[in-house]
Amino acid sequence: MISIRAARRGLVLSVLASVLVSTPVFAQFSDGYNFLKAVRERKGEDVEKFINEPGSVALRTKDDATGETALHIVTQRRDLDWLRYLLQKGADPDLKDKKGTAPLLLATQLGWIEGVQGLVKYKAMVDITNRSGETALIRAVQLRNPDMVRELLKAGANPDKRDTIAGLSAREYAAQDGRNSAILGIIERGGKTESPAKADDLDFSGISDVK
Repeated sequence: MISIRAARRGLVLSVLASVLVSTPVFAQFSDGYNFLKAVRERKGEDVEKFINEPGSVALRTKDDATGETALHIVTQRRDLDWLRYLLQKGADPDLKDKKGTAPLLLATQLGWIEGVQGLVKYKAMVDITNRSGETALIRAVQLRNPDMVRELLKAGANPDKRDTIAGLSAREYAAQDGRNSAILGIIERGGKTESPAKADDLDFSGISDVK
């Protein structure tokens, strides 16, 4: 025979197990989860509804696993329409994911100049750093991307801000790399050369929704 105490203990354990198993299921249907899902699936009407709800914090929502915001998602896919839409709606361009990467650093790593221009236009911190203290300009130098270096310098990036790993600046990284002589020249001139894409050529106004 099973004692009453054992039966009660079994019932409690069963309830606890049910709660633990079901929690992720409930979590995945939270507003934050559904908002980021709608962004990933390019469901403009759904995204608009989430953003326009009274007291909405959808634009600050981060993925539980990666820490990515909606801006990270659209930057990763190089989607300029969605990027400027979210920025116009008030998305914070300086929120970082769990790796310490802000959208500006992500766009730089992808070599996406238009994305960098859009983020800078909406006041992204041009010298924001990752966990290693690297700025977007340092990453552009490390990636030997002269066009990106010009764009970031034009946006006001500091070539002498040092990282926390090697204690080197963008200027010093360029000077150390024999293959980066052209980039070092760009830095020394303050980036005052013609960039292949100008922020003024991009229209970031009048976007009310996305499809």
